[in-house]
This record gives sequence, C-alpha cells and structure tokens, in this order.
Amino acid sequence: PADFRQGIDGLAALCKQRLNCEPRSGTLFVFINRNKTMVRALVYENNGFWLMTKRLSKGKFLGWPTVNTPITSIDAAHLRKLLSGHYTPLK
Repeated sequence: PADFRQGIDGLAALCKQRLNCEPRSGTLFVFINRNKTMVRALVYENNGFWLMTKRLSKGKFLGWPTVNTPITSIDAAHLRKLLSGHYTPLK
C-alpha cells in the first residue's frame, strides 16, 4: 500500500526509490491504499504527469496484492477487472 497523502512528487519518488523504476518511462504505476478503498494511478506522458484517483463509495477493491507481494506487471484487461471490483487474483 502507498501513503495517499503523497501527490505526484511523492509517488514518483516511490517509483524510483522503492520500485527501482523510472517514473518518466511512460509506464502506468498503480497504487492501492491500506484499506483497499482507493486506487491511484501515475503515468508520465509527453511533458507531464497524470495522477488519477478512484475512491469507492462502498466496499473494497478485491484481488489486489498484499504488502508482501512482489511488484507485478498486468495487462490492461486485468487492470480493468481489478478496477471494476471483479475478483481476479494476481498470480
């Protein structure tokens, strides 16, 4: 889980320092909060960052990795299912 008090700069630093990834690579980085009620996505495009947030009105996101799960790459279809609330465990 990520600390959602962080904005663009904090999440970009998290990508670089803890994930060993270049935040300006064009990769979509997706983070979930500890309660699994909010997701943030960070991506760099052309000349700036996009920061997107989805907060559920009720319930929790299901199928997301735990704290001890290694970094995982997923395809767009899998991300869409996770964001829609369908339970699709990551392998």
